[in-house]
Amino acid sequence: MRYGLSGAGVVAWDEATQQWLCVAPHGGAPLLEILALTSDQQLALLEHARRRQATGVAPSGLPFPLQSLRAYALWESHMVNGAKGMVRRFAPPLLRHIAKGYELVTGQVFPALKPRANFYRYPQFYMSNHRSVIPDGAALSWPAFAGVLDFELEIGVVIARETRNPSPERAVDAIGGFVVMNDWSARDMQWDDTRKGTFGGLVKAKTFAGAMSAIVVTPDEVLPRWGDIRGRVRVNGDVWCEGSTANSMYGLGDMVAYAAWGESLRAGDVLSTGTLPGCCGLELGRFPQAGDAVRLEIDGIGTLTNTIEKKHQLNMETDLHRGTFCR
Repeated sequence: MRYGLSGAGVVAWDEATQQWLCVAPHGGAPLLEILALTSDQQLALLEHARRRQATGVAPSGLPFPLQSLRAYALWESHMVNGAKGMVRRFAPPLLRHIAKGYELVTGQVFPALKPRANFYRYPQFYMSNHRSVIPDGAALSWPAFAGVLDFELEIGVVIARETRNPSPERAVDAIGGFVVMNDWSARDMQWDDTRKGTFGGLVKAKTFAGAMSAIVVTPDEVLPRWGDIRGRVRVNGDVWCEGSTANSMYGLGDMVAYAAWGESLRAGDVLSTGTLPGCCGLELGRFPQAGDAVRLEIDGIGTLTNTIEKKHQLNMETDLHRGTFCR
């Protein structure tokens, strides 16, 4: 099933009639409550809307109010190649030569470019900013502190049922749907905070904006093919990259179980998978610019497009010394 919000309320795509039907008008059950229903109950809602001929329009905007956002990193290859991209783009020449020389001599990844030890123990995540998530079609304001802006193609896991301390096998029962996510990133700020920041590189670089598709797809359409879901990114219509969900370090049940270890997950919490390998500018060595339309596609889930607004230049070092950030 596919759901979203329109002016009439919650709409669902009806394969039989090839149209959107309103399954819950405004004031009725919100989308998160519908996602918590069983498959049979959801089908009954759709059948009722079909009998009423409750036609709707395609969804737009955010499909539900996010309650929290955890950003994961499920693919080692993205972590390694992203680190290499950081070094290529921002590191001084000596560090670039050392890393490249080490790999040429040993045939191994330079140790500092591999994920840290806990990446191989648990599905790692950080708490992102759920309040800064923008919808499909919205313009992205280029943050004043960023010089290098980047996209990341990800899949959002929507929690619809409360869970606490589940096993990985039972944890998937809490999932109500999937969305397309873009984890917008300020790479120059990320590089600076990684080397000098108190809390590492995932502070301002990752909290200014994310984006989410208007359509939520239920687990029955995603879980059976989780190991080989393909996606791509187009910039101004041109395909920049393609990737898939194959070869993740952890499964979806592992993600949910780790997040709910010793704490509760509730409806509206979102867990983003991390970047599909090869699907960010950092790995490609090219980055979107102001005015570009960035379209993310995940086969069988949906699309997500945002246009980048012109950037407003601000020199943080200069303004910091002037006291701009100390008022």
